[in-house]
Amino acid sequence: MEQKNKVLQTYGIWLLDMICLAISYIIATQIRFGGDRFNQFGNKTLHYMVLVVFLLFCTVYSYFRDWNRDILLRGPFREFIVIVQFDAIIVSVSLVFVFFAQWSYILSRSVIINFAWINVVLMFTVHCLYKRIMHRMLTSDFFVSKVLVVASKDRIDGTIQKLHKDLGPAYQIIGSVSVDNLSGGDFASVTKKLIQIPFDEVFFNTPGLSRKEIGALIAGFEEMGVICHYNVEIPDVGGVHSAVGTYGDYTVITYSMFRISAKKLIIKRLFDILGGLIGVIITGILTLIIGPAIKLDSPGPVFFSQVRVGKNGRRFRIYKFRSMYKDAEERLKDLESRNEVKGLMFKMDNDPRITKVGAFLRRTSLDEFPQFWNVLKGDMSLVGTRPPTEREFEQYDEHYRRRLSMTPGLTGMWQVSGRSNIDDFDEVVRLDLQYIDNWSLTLDLKILLQTVGVVLFGRGAK
Repeated sequence: MEQKNKVLQTYGIWLLDMICLAISYIIATQIRFGGDRFNQFGNKTLHYMVLVVFLLFCTVYSYFRDWNRDILLRGPFREFIVIVQFDAIIVSVSLVFVFFAQWSYILSRSVIINFAWINVVLMFTVHCLYKRIMHRMLTSDFFVSKVLVVASKDRIDGTIQKLHKDLGPAYQIIGSVSVDNLSGGDFASVTKKLIQIPFDEVFFNTPGLSRKEIGALIAGFEEMGVICHYNVEIPDVGGVHSAVGTYGDYTVITYSMFRISAKKLIIKRLFDILGGLIGVIITGILTLIIGPAIKLDSPGPVFFSQVRVGKNGRRFRIYKFRSMYKDAEERLKDLESRNEVKGLMFKMDNDPRITKVGAFLRRTSLDEFPQFWNVLKGDMSLVGTRPPTEREFEQYDEHYRRRLSMTPGLTGMWQVSGRSNIDDFDEVVRLDLQYIDNWSLTLDLKILLQTVGVVLFGRGAK
């Protein structure tokens, strides 16, 4: 999550800074040469080549200096100071280059002076707006990373305060576990008590635990598919940087079952937004036809909604075209003995709760189209794992929970591998974990293409 936020922050603010430089230079040019003074412009090509130099040095400076790495933690006064420093360095270095390139004869001092102050004002305004937008976006449920702190009792409060200060708005501390309260050193049982709690990462500040004890804790959390950060108390030596990694201001070793490129995850989300928009439009058109058919077939709403469990235990409400009678949830208890799936799923042939129209919708997968709204919102992805019901999730262990370490999908490995023909929940889990461990954009595209074939030919649909 930290990597994904850094990619958004780095490239987003760099692009905005480039736009600010261009706008400021154009405004400064218009102030000096606008109107009747247009003929005093001189060599227009060289004049705007100076802007290219500004943009080039902005890119170089941003890449090597990484001056916006802490932008979300800077206050207004500090923001103004660093922008003035940036502006002064960019203008000074660029003018030195222009002088040695012998372009200085085409420059107007008033253009440079106006450019400097306009860019400071514009960049300061844009940075403040950017931070407000980023803060709102990063604190949304899709971007925020929910963190659990595991520490000794005397360290919990200080650790939480330090993480709040150093991590920024993209992280939410959802709770803590004191290792002092673990009776008999039963560290392996900790994760069993946390399966139902939504969290993405664990931060360990437990220097008093042995390697065996911390190993048992990390193994349990890894099995759940969450990322673990273990604080390594390395002496603070001036000028020496740790090569292990950082989490806030802590030096950590990070454990994770899988590593995924943040840039690829952003591309995946962009495809989800595009697919979600198209799907929502198609759903609106289908509703005009399917809606009346559902109402005529049986009393009740057109859409069915249900709370499902998404990434790392987050709850969200899923939407489908209603394919069952209104009392389907109440009648489920009477049908559990006829379940044809081994494990934590319910499936049966000729389910009496399914309406006539519902049977057609399920056979053609048309009932799934309203879920494009969930994809657009970010609750789901086009491709992912199957989101369980709360009732199913309550029976999960650490191994089963790992299938929720990625955002659930509208389609996935198990949907294109037989769907209703699979009669063992462990097989569904195996396919989901196979998808997670081997995820790539190419795999997503392959599953989407296979899904089209499955839907068109109705293979495995019931």
